[in-house]
Amino acid sequence: MRFAVARQEGLTEERAALIDDGYDAATGLSAAHKAVLAFTDVMLAGGVPRPGLAAELRRHYTEEQIVELGLGVALFHGLSKMLIVLGVEPDEMDTTVMPTPDIRR
Repeated sequence: MRFAVARQEGLTEERAALIDDGYDAATGLSAAHKAVLAFTDVMLAGGVPRPGLAAELRRHYTEEQIVELGLGVALFHGLSKMLIVLGVEPDEMDTTVMPTPDIRR
């Protein structure tokens, strides 16, 4: 799934493909993107964050943004686990572009 605002801000499938093993060496990702991916790796795989990761995240994002990123990762991870447990995860999925939720209410 892709949110429309992500597309508007430049997310392409080629760019999304950079988010794979070895993303830390990808030249098409910013330091901010790499910090979020490292944060996501720790959240999904567990373990100890690399030294300085929290400080690196704070250089690029506000505390509120970091919390939102963490909640998003936790929500999507939990939902994916539920699909696996129920045996309803699809073998393949089409990419769906969704309207970005309006949170300014």
